[in-house]
Amino acid sequence: MEKAYFAAGCFWGVEGAFRRVQGVKETAVGYMGGRGEHPTYEEVCSDRTGHAEAVEVVYDPAQVSYDALLEVFWDSHDPTQVNRQGPDVGTQYRSVIFTTSENQTQAAEADKDKLEHEGRFQRPIATQIQPAPTFWKAEDYHQQYFEKRGLRAFGH
Repeated sequence: MEKAYFAAGCFWGVEGAFRRVQGVKETAVGYMGGRGEHPTYEEVCSDRTGHAEAVEVVYDPAQVSYDALLEVFWDSHDPTQVNRQGPDVGTQYRSVIFTTSENQTQAAEADKDKLEHEGRFQRPIATQIQPAPTFWKAEDYHQQYFEKRGLRAFGH
């Protein structure tokens, strides 16, 4: 199993998009890329910690490639928006690919460059690509939020 980390706005919908991918074995929502250990949802939403709402994806690379996960990421949000997704505004909603290896970094950068050159988006891609810092798992009530409520997630 391998892990991948993505931030693409509100983590509920992003998690839902990845949970539907064959080869994804587990997901968790949490916080990454800011200051402070064990942040709470309230602290992150205050926009003072610098953490992004992120999704940890545990996947079997024999069943799904990292490139396929990148495609889900690009399709699940608008990567041209800075510190927002739709009505959600703040640094916690920024677009980030947190990489765990040089291979992931190269794949993410190549994919971003390819999308920029293809002109898939009307504006420049604002997505950051950076090494994965500590993933702080969010409170239990955020995990699989849509599934627990019998709702369908957005996205892919």
